[in-house]
Amino acid sequence: MTAANSVVLLGVPSDENSSFMRGPALAPAAIRKSLFNGASGLTAECGTDLAGRSGFRDDGDLEIAPADDWLASIEQPVRQRASRGVRPLLLGGDHAISYPALRAIVAVHGAVEILHFDAHPDLYDEYEGNRYSHASPFARVMEEGLATRLVQVGIRAQNAHLREQARRFGVESHVAAGFDAEGFAPMLRGPLYISIDLDALDPAFAPGVSHHEPGGLSMRDVLTVLQKQRAPVVGADIVEYNPRRDVHDMTAAVAAKLVKEIAALMLREGERADG
Repeated sequence: MTAANSVVLLGVPSDENSSFMRGPALAPAAIRKSLFNGASGLTAECGTDLAGRSGFRDDGDLEIAPADDWLASIEQPVRQRASRGVRPLLLGGDHAISYPALRAIVAVHGAVEILHFDAHPDLYDEYEGNRYSHASPFARVMEEGLATRLVQVGIRAQNAHLREQARRFGVESHVAAGFDAEGFAPMLRGPLYISIDLDALDPAFAPGVSHHEPGGLSMRDVLTVLQKQRAPVVGADIVEYNPRRDVHDMTAAVAAKLVKEIAALMLREGERADG
């Protein structure tokens, strides 16, 4: 049984709500392969070593139900773990998984602040007739009042509808053009949920995504913003990795690096709670 104040990896092999290309359902296995292959170890840049840590474990993949039951098949197991004080770190899957994950987290912790890295705001009211599209999760999140604050970083693909949605929901949008990670001002207070769509990164750093959006963030930009956060991180996801488009497993290595850095943030908070 997983102890309280620990971090668990949960694979969410779901891409049925992808609009352009399938493939992110294959991501959890590919990320794990890179994470545990021994090539770069399991130590985060802050010095936290996940190897052998009793507070870090992998709970495998969720079994995703079809059709109308897919939301519950993500929300219920995430909520079960969160209710035991466990911090879930989800390996998507497409970005649609963030909505049921956040419903689960908020049921336990109350409304959260969200730090969201993405090329796209994912605020469509519906996309191609699908209100649960991977292009719409944060519209659902904000409609339900699951977040008190949504800070988006790396945005570079939004139309008039998405800009209006951002205004409607009071989203804080930081575009990729001219982004200064060192000068990034918004420090979130938490409880904090982190959502990283890998297409926030420039394709030069993460080619293994379905939607290539040139002009994105560097890996160091993302790491700098993450490492500046001091709020308690109660949940996170890394989504939209598509192994079918990867080059020499570069994006798998990026995702594995992010697992280590986010897990270290989560474990830091767990150690504070235990102390």
